[in-house]
This record gives sequence, structure tokens and C-alpha cells, in this order.
Amino acid sequence: MAKTDSNLSFILNKPHDVTFEERPKPKIESPHDVLIAINYTGICGSDVHYWEAGRIGSFILKDPMVLGHESAGTIVEVGSAVKSVKVGDRIALEPGTPCRRCTPCLAGHYNLCPDMRFAASPPIDGTLAGYYTSAEDFCYKLPDHVSLQEGALIEPLAVAVHITKQAEIKPGQSVVVMGAGPVGLLCCAVAKAFGATTVVSVDIQPSRLEFAAAYAATHTFTPERVPAEENAARLLKEAGLEGGADAVIDASGAEPSIQTSIYVVRRGGVYVQGGMGKPDITFPIMELCMKEVTAKGSFRYGSGDYKLAVELVAAGKVDVKQLISETVRFEEAEQAFKDVKAGKGIKMLIAGPNEE
Repeated sequence: MAKTDSNLSFILNKPHDVTFEERPKPKIESPHDVLIAINYTGICGSDVHYWEAGRIGSFILKDPMVLGHESAGTIVEVGSAVKSVKVGDRIALEPGTPCRRCTPCLAGHYNLCPDMRFAASPPIDGTLAGYYTSAEDFCYKLPDHVSLQEGALIEPLAVAVHITKQAEIKPGQSVVVMGAGPVGLLCCAVAKAFGATTVVSVDIQPSRLEFAAAYAATHTFTPERVPAEENAARLLKEAGLEGGADAVIDASGAEPSIQTSIYVVRRGGVYVQGGMGKPDITFPIMELCMKEVTAKGSFRYGSGDYKLAVELVAAGKVDVKQLISETVRFEEAEQAFKDVKAGKGIKMLIAGPNEE
């Protein structure tokens, strides 16, 4: 695997200002921690947003920060109390460590921990580096037949698993997914794996809908610049969803998509907001109330989501390989960010600095 022993890191100094810097290799500080050689890292929309704006909501870049959080790697050192993994194990890395003591953590909702230390969320450094330390229980062993490249896709798949769980998809149900980016496409795949028989992918880019149709969607829909009610009515007619969809997932964060979603979901159905967009939008609250829709947010992933994501890939229920558009060398990371911003491909991977 390794051609050198570098901890070269890809660092965001301020918006559109990135540098490569050789940093000291991190040291294990807890007997329950492990040291991971990072093999591959995917570029997430949040990484691009920090690169562009230097902030997401209340998370504001104030000091230089290593980017990246969608990673897979190889265990190279373990703490004295580590039992679940060993040196040489190939793992998917869950990039957030909660406090384990607050009320959400103790209730099993550690993704809501107010003291979460999440990779590449200021001021915590991310995983676009040669090495990274993690608690052992946030490292998930990959079966022999699952590649490290696939392992880097476990993170966005876990996001999709959590969103789809929030949507309470049951066998035989219908789901509409707004947005055919990586998470939206994975929501389609997970919904299908959960037993949904009608899966509608919605996007404004024809190439993405073409991919969705070949990947996991049973139907696709291109909205027009018309009122939300009109797009919703045409979508339901074309998909044969008289009365509305059992569940609607917004994985776009776009205001028109969110508005359309509320008109698409059936009476008593479930709406899940997975995509992040503008802080405030115009929202059809009367429609939500009169249809008694259950509306939920979805944030990152919680207990069991990463484990299920690995199992879905291992069992062949979800194919993440199809989403990988290109794998680039570590030194090409900045251009990869520009390509993702330009909408090229589905998922771009960056090889670790020690990867041959």
C-alpha cells in the first residue's frame, strides 16, 4: 500500500485558499484509539461548501483546517485496550466522535451530541491526510470482497441509510427522492433495498436522471419552472401515484423541491429533510397541516447506520462502485474540488498521499 510514510495534508486556510503541508503523524492518545493510514477519501458537498464559503451555519473556519471526512483506510497501530480491530484491518471510518455522556448520546442519538468532534467541521481537522486517529468503535471492518474504494462510499451511504430510516420505508411503499446527487441516488438504492416498489428520482439534470434510472429508480421526473402544485400534480400522474407518495425525501436543499415535496406526499405520509440549503425558505405549511404529514429532519447518521451500510454493500443490496466517477492522486485534490463544484461526475475519490 504505502510508497512513503508521509502525513501530507490538504489544508483549507480560507475560502479558495488551500495548501499541501507535511504535518507530524498523529499519535494515539487513548488506549481505545487506533492509527489509520488513509487510503481513499470521497469529496462531499460540505467539503466543497467550506472550500467555497468557509462556513456552514454556525461552523465557521477561523484557523487552517484539514478537509475531508468520507474515508477508508488501513489500521497501522492500535492502543493497548483495543479489541475489535487489529493492525492490517481494512476499515470504513465513521468520522465523528461524540461525548458519550450527554442526554442524546445516552438515548442512542449520538449524532445529535452537542459536543460532537466531527472531521472537517471547524475546528476539527479532517481526513485528507496520510494518517488519522480514531476511537476503535468508529472503525468498521470491511469484508475481504469489499474494496477500500467502496469503503470510502460507506459514509454517504450511512447518511442515506439514516435518512431512509427516518422516512420509515416499508415493503411495497412508494418514495419520491428530490435530488439525484450522491446522497439522493443512495437514498433511492436504500429505499429499494428496504422494499419500496416505486422509487421516483427527481432532478433538473438529464444526465443524473439517466444515471438514476439505470441505478435504482423505477421512475424519473424533471420539474419545470412552474408553481410547486403543478410540478407535483404532473409527477404523481406520470409515476402513477394517485393520492400521493408514502414518503418524500428531499436530498437537494432547493426551495422549489421542498415546496413540491409537501404537495407530493400523501395524506398521513412522511416527509424527510435530508438536504441542506438556505437557512430560511417559503414553506407550504397549510398543506403540511391539512394532510397531517409527519415531517422530520435528518442529520448525519446514528447508532447502527454505518454497520447496516457496510452490510448492504457486502450483501450486494447496494452497489456503490457505480457512483465512483474518478479516482485522482492526492496532489490533484484541489482540481478535484473544482471538478466537483462544476458538477462533473457523481463521486470523486482522492487517493491517500501514501497510496501507489
